[in-house]
Amino acid sequence: MTVPLWAWAAFGAVVLIMLAVDLLVHRGAHVIKFKEAAIWSAVWVGLSLAFAGVIWATLGSDPAVDFTTAWLLEKSLSVDNLFVFALIFGYFKVPREYQHRVLFFGVIGALVFRGIFLAAGVAIVSTFTAVLFVFGAILIYSAIKLLKDDDESMDPGKSLAVRLLRKVVPVRDEYAGTKFFVKEAGKRIATPLLAVVVAIEAADLIFAVDSVPAVLAVSDNTFIIYSSNAFAILGLRALYFLLAGMLKKFHHLGKGLAFILAFIGVKLFLQAGHKVISQSIPEIPSLVSLGVIVVALAVSIFASLKFPAAEEDEDGTESVPAEIDDPTEAPSSRCTHERVAAGITAGGESMADHPHSDRGPDLRKDPESSAV
Repeated sequence: MTVPLWAWAAFGAVVLIMLAVDLLVHRGAHVIKFKEAAIWSAVWVGLSLAFAGVIWATLGSDPAVDFTTAWLLEKSLSVDNLFVFALIFGYFKVPREYQHRVLFFGVIGALVFRGIFLAAGVAIVSTFTAVLFVFGAILIYSAIKLLKDDDESMDPGKSLAVRLLRKVVPVRDEYAGTKFFVKEAGKRIATPLLAVVVAIEAADLIFAVDSVPAVLAVSDNTFIIYSSNAFAILGLRALYFLLAGMLKKFHHLGKGLAFILAFIGVKLFLQAGHKVISQSIPEIPSLVSLGVIVVALAVSIFASLKFPAAEEDEDGTESVPAEIDDPTEAPSSRCTHERVAAGITAGGESMADHPHSDRGPDLRKDPESSAV
């Protein structure tokens, strides 16, 4: 399918206009409340579905279904990012009013890197179709790891990205409002806010290991997969603030995501077999994939709400967890996904220890251990 230039121009215009509006609305640092997050989430979902409608009207029904499937797939896989955001914010003790600014620049970086990875993925698949077997294996491996529910706390301060930042520029301990740099004794010094953005970007690079192969199972059209990913990523900030106090309630969501990853992995195997081995091997249509993703998400969310998790107190007894207004204030919040085992998850003190402090963790010393 050949995508006309005007489609790319329209997509770019929508993204730039919405980013400008978002930046204008949130030009002053403030805490994003539930109502505001709900409105912005509805706006991004509405824009995504409207864009799918435009694709349907101009390019046809199949591309529209592919777009919607890829968008929902990326949206569902991105839920794992929310846990990582909370953990990173907790480690760096990011004041709630600064979190939107961090995610804004994190999203811009994610759009750039995701575009590069997707373009590279399309080029590789078009040249070496058999690589789809490898992508399928990666997704199935990730699904198994997700089901294992590893419970390790890692330290974002030890991530390779943050350590490299410290090598390039000195990082002070205290925040300076929403500034990324300040001048001290005539020298340019980075604030912890820049380190947080770097940690967020590093997390997205790790999540791309699953997201890129998954979306390539839906379509190999660069416009469809990138535009769908972009709309899902752009709506991620609002989704984070919308679900901030409910993240721990969706304890069965990991099982749903694992099923989706495994299903898409099988889809990639069949797709590769159809193209490389024999055309008699069936492929799974995008409409079927869309239905499977919707059902898997619905079932896992329903199961989480119907059968709430119980936490163990210090004496070993179980208690129903209380709702948390801000996930960064949860002293033991953890993400169990293997994709963040490379040094992106949190350790150390949480925001609960310094609820009103503008002082971040000590970033002046280079940790002894290293992580990606």
